[in-house]
Amino acid sequence: MESNDLPNDLAKSEKSEPVKDLKTNSIRTNKKKVKVRIAHEMPNSRKDQIKRAMEKHESNSDNSKWDRISGHKSHKFLNKRVKPGTMRTFKMPLLDVNIGDDWATSVTIIHGSRPGPVVTICGGLHGDELTGPSAASHLLSTMVSGNDGPLNPDSVAGTIRIAPILNPPGYLSKSRYFPDGRDINREFPGSSESNTTSRVANMIWNKLIKDSDYLVDLHSAARGRSNMPQVRANLGHPLSMKIAKSSGLEVILDSRPPKGSLRRLANDNGIGAITYEGGGANLLDHESVKVAVFGVLNILKSLHSIPGNPQRPRFRLLATGSTWVRANGGGLLDMLVGPGTFVEEGDVVATISDPQNPGQSIELESPITGLFICAATHPFVTAGTPVGHILPITKSKE
Repeated sequence: MESNDLPNDLAKSEKSEPVKDLKTNSIRTNKKKVKVRIAHEMPNSRKDQIKRAMEKHESNSDNSKWDRISGHKSHKFLNKRVKPGTMRTFKMPLLDVNIGDDWATSVTIIHGSRPGPVVTICGGLHGDELTGPSAASHLLSTMVSGNDGPLNPDSVAGTIRIAPILNPPGYLSKSRYFPDGRDINREFPGSSESNTTSRVANMIWNKLIKDSDYLVDLHSAARGRSNMPQVRANLGHPLSMKIAKSSGLEVILDSRPPKGSLRRLANDNGIGAITYEGGGANLLDHESVKVAVFGVLNILKSLHSIPGNPQRPRFRLLATGSTWVRANGGGLLDMLVGPGTFVEEGDVVATISDPQNPGQSIELESPITGLFICAATHPFVTAGTPVGHILPITKSKE
């Protein structure tokens, strides 16, 4: 945690800047102090809750949890051992079956040569959200996890577990849901004797997530919408606050996880957990994937799981609460703003027209001043269809 993130408005960061040494005619690097501007768009009562939670956590923290000097033990996963300084990929069954498909999915374990936290990175809980699977693929590429990459097992402290797709049948059918029509992110912790999706949730929790120290859950917007890159976390949960801020993203939405979500269950069990949102369903937004990879590497650097110093943004928005903008009629939607757009109250953000009534259209105005963190991409709307998600900006407009 940056010690003056709450409640002060400015925090310092270090940025390396090349400087020419006139005596040796060589280039050296100086660390230049830069300021991180912090915008707090949350009630004072919530800021006080977060501050008290962080102070309590700092006073009770035990920095001796991982003895990085002593040797590292093997990591056990699915009753198999991964030796220190190695990387192995396993197939984890998501259903316990006697016959039929057990929906086995790939999990890669990068077990470092030194002790450290267990960090689990997962994607594809919703099968049609491709930002997570793509980001995981980049993290497991030879450029990142190979001999010269930051995830080289020899340079890792602790254990990094990467599960690109946790909903294989949904991924193959381009569907958000499991075949029984349920959203797994409302089924945790699940049950081994309940419906199909609940059984999968129970398997994922017990086999992959339960013994983690930190969880990064990669998502995209639902079908027909697109999210600007953002982190969602319960900032009153100190470990979640820690990795949310260390991600280096500009927008952090303080949100209490919904019942049955993986993030909520993780928080309830003392696991620091965040949800990354970026891009949309059934498409690859390359910028959102790039930011996801950047954020994960930043978090791992902050936890000292991999070498290097995390990068910090020049500006950070911490916000609580949001407002949905909904269509006030049916027809074809023409969005005039996109994710990441700042709008004033009363600005026209979209028009809706009816092709069967030429010349007729209506304008959709923003009900508040704020930042569009999500915008519709599907052109067909009916009255009440959500077309935008806005974070209110009241204190930090300038």
